[in-house]
Amino acid sequence: MSLKQQIDADIKDAMRAKDQDKLRALRAVKSLILLEETKEGQIGELKPEDETKILTKAVKQRKDSADIYRTQNRADLLATEEAEIAVIEKYLPQQLTDDELTEKLEDIIIRVGASAPSDMGKVMGVASKELAGQAEGKAISAKVKSLLS
Repeated sequence: MSLKQQIDADIKDAMRAKDQDKLRALRAVKSLILLEETKEGQIGELKPEDETKILTKAVKQRKDSADIYRTQNRADLLATEEAEIAVIEKYLPQQLTDDELTEKLEDIIIRVGASAPSDMGKVMGVASKELAGQAEGKAISAKVKSLLS
């Protein structure tokens, strides 16, 4: 079952359960998927890696909003964003732990032959493709920086 079909089924379940937070998050994801599918040059359904990018982007946007609401002491809006993050994250691949991330990045560093902080770009290019959806870009960048220094 594709992500789009899974989202459609879960929207129906959320409507039956009258779960407004889940319904709002799923409708937003469905909208993003439809926009990506109808984008110029796009043919047919999305690839799994494209779906992961869409979900990751949606979570990142909500986390950024949640940070803003936290600094502005807007608990009502913060709760909404956090509820939507929890729903969307269920569709993403399992996130890597800190140890797993370190292990994978050390392997990538060895493969690309990086040895100094100036090689960070080479490592990040490979790491961001291989670890897409499994770890946030900020976490990958910080870990690569610490491993190369």
